[in-house]
Amino acid sequence: MRMKHISTTPFGRRPAAADLSAHRRLADAPCPAVPADKWALLRDLSVARKSFQVSDRDLHVLQALLSFLPTPILAADVSLIVFPSNARLSERLHGMPESTLRRHLAALVTAGLILRHDSPNGKRFARRDATGGISRAFGFDLRPLLVRSEEIMTAARHAEAEAEELQLLREAAVLHLRDASQLPAHEERTLALLDLQRRLRRKLSLTDMRELTAEAAHLAHQALSHLPLAAEHPGGNDSQIERHIQSSNKTLSESGTRVDTGKKPSLCLDTILSACPDSADYAQSPITTWRGMQDTAQKLCPMMGITPDVWRQAEQHMGPSQAATAVLCILQRFGRIQRPGAYLRTLVSKARAGSFDASAMVRALQVSPKAVPS
Repeated sequence: MRMKHISTTPFGRRPAAADLSAHRRLADAPCPAVPADKWALLRDLSVARKSFQVSDRDLHVLQALLSFLPTPILAADVSLIVFPSNARLSERLHGMPESTLRRHLAALVTAGLILRHDSPNGKRFARRDATGGISRAFGFDLRPLLVRSEEIMTAARHAEAEAEELQLLREAAVLHLRDASQLPAHEERTLALLDLQRRLRRKLSLTDMRELTAEAAHLAHQALSHLPLAAEHPGGNDSQIERHIQSSNKTLSESGTRVDTGKKPSLCLDTILSACPDSADYAQSPITTWRGMQDTAQKLCPMMGITPDVWRQAEQHMGPSQAATAVLCILQRFGRIQRPGAYLRTLVSKARAGSFDASAMVRALQVSPKAVPS
């Protein structure tokens, strides 16, 4: 039986909230004729919690409150006030501190999902009539969940539709970027590709994902509709290219130590990855083996304008691990090396002559990771 008046103002010194009138309207609003399943509503709230500005921890507390309601159905003709003490709520929440509990309860009240009906002394309890039924109860009223059940369900369906669209857009963006990365591209498109791949790793809103997918589609269209530029054959002969690279990329110069091109660099894998942290952004999974580093380097080559032929020559004359190390070092200085393909081709020439050591490139990055080559 619903009483004619149950106070919605707080007990004690807690000030009345600015949105008290809105909460009062929830207390007096008519309930839908159709009952609602409390657990189904909780699931919908979990999906749409951002729309109601509540956290997963807030909903965990709401779940505990719902568990004190003896019936699984929320209906207009059923008392929807629960009155557990903070101690019992904390026990049901696996020992949540009371200060934390009060904060989450306040968040649920502010969100308009529950109402607080305080007794004259601030305690939560129920009075029973001669038949044992509850005649008056003081505690937390779950009636707003029933009043807003249609709103909650609509918000959940909307959130599910947004999540599905976000997933489809992300898949489309990945496919567009894969198309763009598999085709030769000049430096400008390569830089755009790297930027989009970095952005895709973040948690994006639906609006941001739509924008990124459109940019990725445009980039893929450019790669497919334009002839590739000669990234590795600029004006001048090979000796001119080598002289230019030696003068503009001194911080990546090699030591001249002769090495066995079939062996790994003298540095350990962790040292190389530490000096080349940008490579982690392009690995399908954390790099823990030489094979994983080689696969990542091979994936990077088309993005950086390095043709399959140059990569094969690098593997042949440097050895797979040293070739991969060289590519990761070039990536780390990508913005400062004008022609990565031509640069790697020059390193291959050094490897043929036996004067290449990829470890020296790594050490140069360790000494001066941000220096601009003179």
